[in-house]
Amino acid sequence: MTQSQGDLAGLSRFIFRAPSWYASVVFSLIIAALMGLAAFENEFVLDDAWQGIFFVGIPTVLASIFTPYVDQRLGGQLTPNRASLLALFCELLVVGILTAAGAIAVLTALDEEFVFDTLIVALASIFAIRLLVVMAISRKSLLIASIPASIQTLAGAMLLFIYSGTITYLEIGGPIIQSFFARSNHAPGGFDVFVPKDFLLLGGICVLYAIATWLFMVTIDRPWQNSLGVSVLDFIRGFVGHIAEGSRELEDFFEQLGEEAIVPVSVLSFRRAADQTEKARFVLPMIHPGPMGEIGGGNLPERVAENTDGLGFPPHATAGHDFNLVTEREVDTIIDAADRAYERISYDGEATNAFLEQDGELTMLGQSFGNGALLVGTYSPSFADDVEYSVGLSASSRAMRDGLENVMLVDAHNCNNGLGGADLGHVTPGSKRSFSMLHAADELGESLTTTSRAALSLGVAWDPTDWTPADGIGPLGIRVAVVESGTQRTAYVLVDGNNMEPGLRDRIVTHLTTTATQPVAADGGASGVAKTIEHAEVMTTDTHVVNTVDAENQVGGAIDTAELLARIDDLLAAAIDDIEPVEAGMNVERATVTVFGNDRTETLASHANVMTSMAGALAAAFIMAVFAVSVLIFFFA
Repeated sequence: MTQSQGDLAGLSRFIFRAPSWYASVVFSLIIAALMGLAAFENEFVLDDAWQGIFFVGIPTVLASIFTPYVDQRLGGQLTPNRASLLALFCELLVVGILTAAGAIAVLTALDEEFVFDTLIVALASIFAIRLLVVMAISRKSLLIASIPASIQTLAGAMLLFIYSGTITYLEIGGPIIQSFFARSNHAPGGFDVFVPKDFLLLGGICVLYAIATWLFMVTIDRPWQNSLGVSVLDFIRGFVGHIAEGSRELEDFFEQLGEEAIVPVSVLSFRRAADQTEKARFVLPMIHPGPMGEIGGGNLPERVAENTDGLGFPPHATAGHDFNLVTEREVDTIIDAADRAYERISYDGEATNAFLEQDGELTMLGQSFGNGALLVGTYSPSFADDVEYSVGLSASSRAMRDGLENVMLVDAHNCNNGLGGADLGHVTPGSKRSFSMLHAADELGESLTTTSRAALSLGVAWDPTDWTPADGIGPLGIRVAVVESGTQRTAYVLVDGNNMEPGLRDRIVTHLTTTATQPVAADGGASGVAKTIEHAEVMTTDTHVVNTVDAENQVGGAIDTAELLARIDDLLAAAIDDIEPVEAGMNVERATVTVFGNDRTETLASHANVMTSMAGALAAAFIMAVFAVSVLIFFFA
């Protein structure tokens, strides 16, 4: 993940799930009652509260009820929860503006008319805000979006029209019309300052604000249309919908960006020698499990692990964010390819010992099963993130030059310093790290095809743990596989997380491979299980379900290291106890899927980050401009 991509994922911390519509309505009525107590001066306190609810709360309630209905009838997508939250926000804005205006009036020579002039500006302002949101979410034209967007402003203006007695100025209708629409004797003091021209001013300012809103949206949308061919409004709607309500609208946006790609899906299966039932399955599609949450392939590891008969191990492949799946539906294509590969596996009861190869910053662990090999690469203790697709594909080809038919190349993804520093550790084509991976894979391929083989046994263990994505651990928890080839034992540990804190991987590996010692328990004591592990590696799945909490939510950042070691110790002991003779085999299938495409993720992230940084300043400029024009309108009117 680059800095730009991390900043993009970090935007999720500013958005929360929308409360239910009735909760927003109840809260708006409470705010309105408190506003009435502060603003009105009747003989009874309950009258003050009631007038606040009537004049401030009723427009909010009407907007909450009718906005989603009207918007959806016009083909929009505004839900009751979002509409109620929007109406509540606009109510708070009106209350805030009137409170500030009242304080200014008290401290200066300005009179009550200034406060009511400010109310006109406030009603026009909430119309502009609602128009922006409706256009962004429902993707309707300015005129169509103005209909649902104007409900709250129209409701407030109608109450002012009726209770200010404005109709008496117009001399419209007979006694019945005057009786129902001229109720100034029931209004709080001060409402009589409104005259017909004030409503004309409100209409004119609303038109001005609508034009400014349209210009603002066109301005921020133009770069997206020119470089990506998509609208920023689709991105905003999808992003807010995903975080606020868990909708799939963001996937619709990503589909517009996607490109078709062919990706290998590698499967390494272990079955019990006694009854031929599957004991464990490693599945590695060359796809990146992103971009976020459960959008696209964000929850790919869990989906893959659930689709295995034995204990599923879905480690991280050599692929970056350009190989994010655009929709969750694409995961089904990956799983179908994995099933096809599994069905055509030829099994063998022998395996090679595991070998370590070091080149530069890279350490690669390799072991051959049947006609294929499992290679796991790490750059720890150096900081590293994703390995580019082309680098991994080239390294796999180098490993197969000496006779291996299939290679499962895993990016251990187990040491990074978050988003800090100028170099985030990407392994790109042509870099020194990429050539280290090519050379190590070549050397291991030769070693694994020329070495002897021994009887194969396997033990596995799994703990879903009580940690959550907030702790940096996904639903798969921690999984351990202990491979026994002859007299050698190798431990593969898989943690369902997105990378690891610096130094944690090395501490775990050293802890697991230190012989003739007792594992350390969480309380500082010994667990009583002796270890006989010659080689070990710790991998993460790179699940992105943990990144809706924090863009840098790595394993070890929120959980205690001693407790993590104790959990792994327990699982190692259980896996050793579970060791039994097995057969293993590997196969690879290709899947055609739609992914983000070359450089699209970085372009998207860059545009989104520029938009968030520039939109604030641009919005402030627009607000100052239209406010200045509003002041001039009041001055000359």
